[in-house]
Amino acid sequence: MTFDDITAAKPSRDSLRAAYDDLHAMLDRGAVREALAAWDALRRVTGTWSSLVYLRFSQDTANADYKAEREYADELGPVITEHDTRIKNRLLSLDAAPIEAQYGRHALDIWRNDVTTFDPAIAKDLEDEAKLDARYTELLASAKIEFDGKTLNLAGLTPYVESLDRDTRHRAAAARWAFFAEHGAELDEIYDRLVKLRHKMATTLGDANFIALGYRRMGRLDYGPEGVATYRREVLAHVVPLVAKLVERRRQDNGLDTLYAWDEALVDPKGNPKPDGDHDALVTKANEMFEAMDARLAGFYRQMNEGGFMDLKNRPTKAGGGFCTSFPAFGMPYIFANFNGTHHDVDVFTHEMGHAFQNYQSRAQPSMDYLWPTSESAEIHSMSLEFLAYPHIEPMFGEQTERYRRMHLIGALEFLPYGVCVDHFQHEVYAAPDATPAERHAMWRKLEQIYLPWRNWGDLAYPAKGGRWQGQMHIYGAPFYYIDYTLAQCCALQFWVKSQKDYRASFDTYVDLCGLGGSAPFGKLVEAAKLTSPFEPGALQAVVRTAEATLAV
Repeated sequence: MTFDDITAAKPSRDSLRAAYDDLHAMLDRGAVREALAAWDALRRVTGTWSSLVYLRFSQDTANADYKAEREYADELGPVITEHDTRIKNRLLSLDAAPIEAQYGRHALDIWRNDVTTFDPAIAKDLEDEAKLDARYTELLASAKIEFDGKTLNLAGLTPYVESLDRDTRHRAAAARWAFFAEHGAELDEIYDRLVKLRHKMATTLGDANFIALGYRRMGRLDYGPEGVATYRREVLAHVVPLVAKLVERRRQDNGLDTLYAWDEALVDPKGNPKPDGDHDALVTKANEMFEAMDARLAGFYRQMNEGGFMDLKNRPTKAGGGFCTSFPAFGMPYIFANFNGTHHDVDVFTHEMGHAFQNYQSRAQPSMDYLWPTSESAEIHSMSLEFLAYPHIEPMFGEQTERYRRMHLIGALEFLPYGVCVDHFQHEVYAAPDATPAERHAMWRKLEQIYLPWRNWGDLAYPAKGGRWQGQMHIYGAPFYYIDYTLAQCCALQFWVKSQKDYRASFDTYVDLCGLGGSAPFGKLVEAAKLTSPFEPGALQAVVRTAEATLAV
C-alpha cells in the first residue's frame, strides 16, 4: 500500500443524513450487530477523509484549495458529531449485553462520556472554535524571519537557538520573540475568543466552566482535576529541585555568570549533538536502528518509508510541529514533522514513530473507538520509544551517541516542570474566563516563577512579561492536552529503567501495550504494562533517583 492509494469520498450533509438514517433503520428492526458494523465502517471512512483534509492543510497552510477544504471540514465536523451522538444515545438505551459481547464494556463507558460533550446548541460554537484554531496555525506558519541573510520560519530558527555562540543564541531568541511581540495583539485576541467560546459551550452544557468539559473532551474516565493537581505537586516537590541542579551545573559547565533563557537550550558544553546526516541519510539510517530494536518495528517502518507515509522536511508555509495521524479505513498511519538539522529531528521522529506503531498494532481492534487510546496513554507509546531507542541509536548520532543519550534524558526531566506549568496555567485561565489578556500573561509569569524558578528572560521583554505560552500550540488548539505528556513521561522513564535490566522483555511489553490501543482507560493500560501509575505516591521519586544516579547529580 502507498499513500497514493489512500482515498475517501467527500461527505456532504445529505450523504451523512442518508447514511445515519440507514443506521437508525437497522436499529429499528433490532439489527444491532449489523448497525454496529456499518457505523464502524462509516466512521472509518469519514475519519480517513478528515485526516486527509487536515494533513494537506498542515502541509501547506497557504494553499487556497487546502484551506477551503479545511474550512468545509470544520463546518461539517459538528454535523458528524451530532449524528454520532444520536447513535450513541440510542445504543446506550438498548440492552448492553450484545454490545458488550462485541466491544466490551469500555466502549459503552466511552460513549456515556462522549454524549455529555455535545448538544446541537453548541454546533456553531464548535465550528467557530475550529476556525480560530486554524487561524492560529496559519499565523505561526506565516512567519518569515530574516536572520543571518536567510528567510526562516519558526522551525528554521531552532539550530541557531542551540548554537555554541552565545550571541547567535541571543539573536535567534530575540528574533523569535520579536515575531510574537509583533503579533501579540492578534494572538491575545484569538485566545480570548477561544476561552470565552469554550466557557460558553460549557455553561450551555450545564457546567460551571470549561474545566470539567475539557476533561470529558479528553476522554478522561478514571481521574480528574484533583488527581492532576496532586501530580503537579509531586513534580514540584521531586523534579523541580533536580532540574534546578541540572540548570545550575549547565551554567557552571558553560562558564556563565548568569544563565539566561537563551542559554538553556545548549545542554552540552561541547555543543548539542546533531544527527549524523541530512533528511535522506537519517531516513536510511533509521532502518538500521529499527532493525536492531525489533523485527516487528523494522517491518512496519519499511512499510511507512516505502509507502510514502512520512513528510519530514521543513518547508515555508508548512504548519509547525509534528504529529501522527491515521487513515482508519486503510489501517495505516502517517507521520508529519519538520526536520531542522538538530537532535529534535530524531526526538520527534522516534516519538511519532511510537504513535504510528501503536496505531498500526491496534488496527484490528473491533471498534473505531479503540484505534487510539486517550492522549496520556498514547503518549506512553511515543515517549517510551524514544527511550527504547537508546541502545540502538548510534546510526543516527555516530560518535556523539552517548552525549545524545545524556542530553535526551536531561531534556526529558526538564520537560516535566514546563509541562505541568502549561497545565496549571490552563486551569487558572478557564477558572477565570473573563480575565484580560494582561491578566493571563501575569498568570503565566507567576506560574513560570514557581515551576521554572531558574528562568531569566534578560532583555527579551515579550516573554519576560509572560508571553512564552503563546508559542505552545496545544494551549490554543488542544486545551488540557499538555499534562498528558508529563503523565506519559513518568511511565516512559519507567520503561527506560526496566529496559536496562531486560531490554527484550521490556520491548515485548511495549508491543503488547501498543496492541491494546484504546481498549481500556489510562489506569488499566498502565497496569497492563506493569508500570506504576503517575498518581501513586513514589512513582516520580523512583525514576528521579535513577536519573540522579545516571547523571551523577
